[in-house]
Amino acid sequence: MINFEYHNPTKIVFGKDQYNRLPELIKSVTTGKNILITYGGGSIFKNGIYDKAIAHLSEFEIVEFGGIEANPEFDTLMKAVEICRTQKIDFILAIGGGSVIDGTKFICGATHYASDPWEVLERKPGCAFEKAIPFGSILTLPATGSEANSGAVISRSSLKTKRTMGGPNFFPAFSICDPTAVASLPKRQIANGIVDAFVHTLEQYLTYPTDNLLQERQAEAILSTLIEIGPKVMENPANYELAANLMWCATHALNGNLRCGVPTDWATHMIGHELTALFGIDHARTLAIIGPRLFENQFEIKKEKLTQYGKRVWNLSGDENQIAKAAIEKTESFYQSLGIETRLGDYTSEHQATGQLIKDRFEEREWLRMGEKQSITPEVAKNIVIASI
Repeated sequence: MINFEYHNPTKIVFGKDQYNRLPELIKSVTTGKNILITYGGGSIFKNGIYDKAIAHLSEFEIVEFGGIEANPEFDTLMKAVEICRTQKIDFILAIGGGSVIDGTKFICGATHYASDPWEVLERKPGCAFEKAIPFGSILTLPATGSEANSGAVISRSSLKTKRTMGGPNFFPAFSICDPTAVASLPKRQIANGIVDAFVHTLEQYLTYPTDNLLQERQAEAILSTLIEIGPKVMENPANYELAANLMWCATHALNGNLRCGVPTDWATHMIGHELTALFGIDHARTLAIIGPRLFENQFEIKKEKLTQYGKRVWNLSGDENQIAKAAIEKTESFYQSLGIETRLGDYTSEHQATGQLIKDRFEEREWLRMGEKQSITPEVAKNIVIASI
């Protein structure tokens, strides 16, 4: 088992009818009264979540900032940063899915950063968000796990790029996770959430076998649960038990627990981010495009774990090669059963030079070795993208 440290300070308040806890939760973090509420396209007004939250915030001075995109845009977020600076915001409450929460993390850090915050996301030497506004979240879309971790992904369309950020200052102080929110979600968003949670789990599991038996079984439990409930929650999102299990799986998939003591991959995400930046493809769908092709490309390296995955999660039998190959096929078929296409050509016809472009980008950033065995070079990434077309 690999050495590890684990600390997650986020308080999860899970279940229905928890909005009355907001004043107590906010006061546990700040004595200030100036609160910024962040949200996305306005669905929180249609599904009633905004009204449920605002009913308990009368003692605070509320400022609102909406319009955070599905891939939170740097330029949009900088408008919120200016509001935080001029209004002297003490606390931010993010109401939305992972994109709103991710964007809020950036706002929290960028507000107190004296120079151009983009240089932090570019990881320029000596650049970091040293201070952040405290924040909490009300989760409306189970998918990314951002409600229980310290990471974020920020887009900048003008540069056609997505970059990551994070650090100990960016854990939400609390997250209210209300599964009833799932009932109002479009099927497309539910499908994306299922795949996002599934691939988050695979990135921390589908590497090579380890002696951390607990983490292996916990990952397999999440994968098996998502396979069992995925199609059901798509058909009946108002079923509270199904929605609750989906939301809890998505939180557990990326709250930091699964990575403890095991190798991780994340190359599917690194390549997938580029497809979103270049073509605007939903994040989860880029993972469904790249993941199966990456497994095929890295078959010999991942074969032993693919076999374990095939046996334990998909109940497959046969020799090692048969099981490993069938496990990839089962995974891709699962994505497709949720209505998600798994080929880049299904989303854009302008993909001819994509592999070379991503290779060039990785080389420019000196992302020269990725994956659990550091075997995915920019050239390999190029080949994976080409195979995904």
